[in-house]
Amino acid sequence: MTLFVPFDGSELAEAALVRATEFGTVFDEDVLAVSVIPEGNADYARERGWIGADDAFDREAITARLHEQVTDLSPSADFGHEIVDRYAPAGTVANRLRDTARKEATSMAFIGSENAGHVVTTFGSVGGSVAADDAYDVVIVRQRRPAKIAKLRNSSPHRSPKSDFYRPR
Repeated sequence: MTLFVPFDGSELAEAALVRATEFGTVFDEDVLAVSVIPEGNADYARERGWIGADDAFDREAITARLHEQVTDLSPSADFGHEIVDRYAPAGTVANRLRDTARKEATSMAFIGSENAGHVVTTFGSVGGSVAADDAYDVVIVRQRRPAKIAKLRNSSPHRSPKSDFYRPR
């Protein structure tokens, strides 16, 4: 099974990746972060901070940057990316993420979103659309800065051993 994180590089996506990594350690499950990139859409890329105001769209550079961001936060996580049409609507992005989550045998999706999961979600919300799929459990991450992000970046992948103080009879 896989812990799935739609990843656009935002602070909430980073927080979701950190939470998924923590769960992955506990459940001994793989973490997969997936980015969806509209081909050639420089405006979309600028809105997400993938490129600068005067930079040209460069899919390889964007993919490399997102991959680096994922591995900086969670060296054990796998990274994937999907390419969609330049002007793909949010529904296309969400459908691609849901299809990938199903294909990867996702057990839980970790979605960084301010509005996913509310009773009323905004029309076209990618997070809300991915969260609505009942093929997997969903964890909604609304806090941008979980206290453990810095610790996770600098920690060993091995946890300290359990204390021998208590032994069940």
